[in-house]
Amino acid sequence: MTPSCEQLGEKKQTTLPFGACGRQAATYQVRSGPLRLEFRETRAAQDFFSTCRSPEACCELTLQPLRRFPLDAAIIFSDILVVPQALGMDVTMVPGKGPSFPEPLREERDLERLRDPATVASELGYVFQAITLTRQRLAGRVPLIGFAGAPWTLMAYMVEGGGSSTMAQAKRWLYQRPQASHRLLHILTDALVPYLVGQVSAGAQALQLFESHAGHLGPQLFNKFALPYIRDVAKRVKVGLQEAGLAPVPMIIFAKDGHFALEELAQAGYEVVGLDWTVAPEKARDRVGKTVTLQGNLDPCALYASKEEIGQMVEQMLNDFGPQHYIANLGHGLYPDMDPEHVGAFVDAVHKHSRLLRQN
Repeated sequence: MTPSCEQLGEKKQTTLPFGACGRQAATYQVRSGPLRLEFRETRAAQDFFSTCRSPEACCELTLQPLRRFPLDAAIIFSDILVVPQALGMDVTMVPGKGPSFPEPLREERDLERLRDPATVASELGYVFQAITLTRQRLAGRVPLIGFAGAPWTLMAYMVEGGGSSTMAQAKRWLYQRPQASHRLLHILTDALVPYLVGQVSAGAQALQLFESHAGHLGPQLFNKFALPYIRDVAKRVKVGLQEAGLAPVPMIIFAKDGHFALEELAQAGYEVVGLDWTVAPEKARDRVGKTVTLQGNLDPCALYASKEEIGQMVEQMLNDFGPQHYIANLGHGLYPDMDPEHVGAFVDAVHKHSRLLRQN
């Protein structure tokens, strides 16, 4: 049984596939970095995107943390940049550097190189296969979350050519080529909608949209080039699920460093708003209201602390958020050098202190 919490208004309920109501669920995203020897061994045999294209490997990497930690949900192993790949762009993962686009988008005419976004879902069949296989092997133990990158974040990588501390090239497009920027963002939205609907059709029980580069935009640029597409994805995915005869699933929006837009994100059509560690829980709750489910937001680097300190920080975090409309998580992904024992301490502390909160 999955708990149900009243959200988005009186008498309207959204069933979340993890303990968002009544207790704090412990979830985290393992794809941010290898934590276990088995993970490294699985990856060693092939490059990163070859791993992403292997349903068997993705299934195994999704299941590994569940064998070690009593987590309340799993998130499929994949990467947000499989979408630019499916649009015809070459993307490689460079050890020690991260993603690299040998031929990024530099001029508006470069948009002509992109494939028809209607073909993206068929290009990403391997993701759907991984989801279906993982759902079968989970056998109902925990729900499975699918995900994708939001349009602005994907655009930033495609124009910048990789990671950047400023995303200056991508932002230059927004200022100098606003029409071309909107054209690209529309292309990405058109690609993402059937991709996310396809993930649910394959077995995903919730969806998360990552706006990882929200912090590179101030409120004005965010409201013009990011938020409209975040809203459009949610609206069109919900319509797409209905048209496909699929049951609705909870949708989560996580906009890294997007604290300036919390109110807007809470009204963007998502059941859950993820928070990074720069936002105070009490202030976030005051800003979004009592009916929006929040997710987060322990600083991942807190896992470098002692187990005792981790427990204390988790207790404080849970007290600050309160027991209702909340999913306990880190405020971002794990780092490769983090001690799995400390990850376990985080998960155990969430379960321990959530039980105590329910008793009080």
